[in-house]
Amino acid sequence: MFKRREFLKAAGAGLMMSILPNLSWALAPAGYKRLLVLVELKGGNDGLNTVVPYASADYYRLRPGIAIAREQVLQINGEIGLHPSLAPLMPLWQDKQLALLQGVGYPDPNLSHFRSIEIWDTASASQQFLTEGWLTRLFREQPTPKNFAADGVVLSSQVLGPLDGGARAVVLSNPQDFARQAKLVADQQPGHAGSALEHILKVEGDIRQAAASLAPLPRTAPSEAPTAGPKPNGGFGNAVRTLTDTLARGVDIAVARITLTGFDTHGNQQPVQARLLAELADGLAQLRSEMTRLGRWDDTLVLSYAEFGRRPRENGNRGTDHGTANVHFALGGRVNGGLFGQTPQLAGVSEGNLQHAIDFRQLYATAMESWWGKDSRNVLGGRFAALPLLRG
Repeated sequence: MFKRREFLKAAGAGLMMSILPNLSWALAPAGYKRLLVLVELKGGNDGLNTVVPYASADYYRLRPGIAIAREQVLQINGEIGLHPSLAPLMPLWQDKQLALLQGVGYPDPNLSHFRSIEIWDTASASQQFLTEGWLTRLFREQPTPKNFAADGVVLSSQVLGPLDGGARAVVLSNPQDFARQAKLVADQQPGHAGSALEHILKVEGDIRQAAASLAPLPRTAPSEAPTAGPKPNGGFGNAVRTLTDTLARGVDIAVARITLTGFDTHGNQQPVQARLLAELADGLAQLRSEMTRLGRWDDTLVLSYAEFGRRPRENGNRGTDHGTANVHFALGGRVNGGLFGQTPQLAGVSEGNLQHAIDFRQLYATAMESWWGKDSRNVLGGRFAALPLLRG
């Protein structure tokens, strides 16, 4: 007999899965075949030193110690350019597959790490408190197909974020560990137990299905690795490799989230951010390369996000403090590359913060409506205009 504590032991040992109690397994439209990759820049990346307004004297006035020198900026027009560590993304920009989203935020911003990421994960208003992630609400209304291994996978984090509260989300930090822990769950059939145990058995069954799809194949030589090419460095690159290895096996999921942490740069920002942005750019370039090789780049949309941006003025520790509106990326084979939003208006800024030009829920509306063909109104609690980020 399967015991509840054995299931909990498996979950506690690293196998995490969140299941809707009354999940309807209706077939989803083909739109979920398109993959959404969310990249969380945890800690609040500094947007002004990511997409650099190098032609602005106010930028250098506000940041005498940490501004990116004009001659180092990867210039994309006469006013702004990319941080030099983002050089691996320049081919995407030149191919018009990279959109730079300037001034992403929300009204009445909250500068607490915990509360602000909660707002982003649940797609709530600033004063609204929701318990479910925005993707969980979407998948409850319009489920992914039954044969999908999971609604989504979470890499480089144990936090489900936008998949919290009921989505079929698998933490896939290490596929080998996932498969090993899944074996701890005994093979039991629901149908002869009480409602509470029935639910546990249903969860257990979903875990077995996910494990069967997501577990890695045995390898005998490096050449048999499904992901070709050089292995990227760092945890972000490893997460990208885990994702593409999984997808190379034909596993179906609707969404993947990868977290790159360390962006809370209150001091000594320049070397820390340069290292993180290089890791990010290398990993995203690897993702494009592998998804192109798999023939899926045109059906991949990557969106970055973070809890907030940084203040325009540097602090006394050659860093930046919690701010508001930020820069984010959208990339993919169908992305309509270019500039969106508004370049930060720095004239006259002293200790103030930046106003947002794009509500972050517009990005979610774009993913749900323009990418997957779903109605976003109920999920977002209102109508937010999708951005023209995508080509047909």
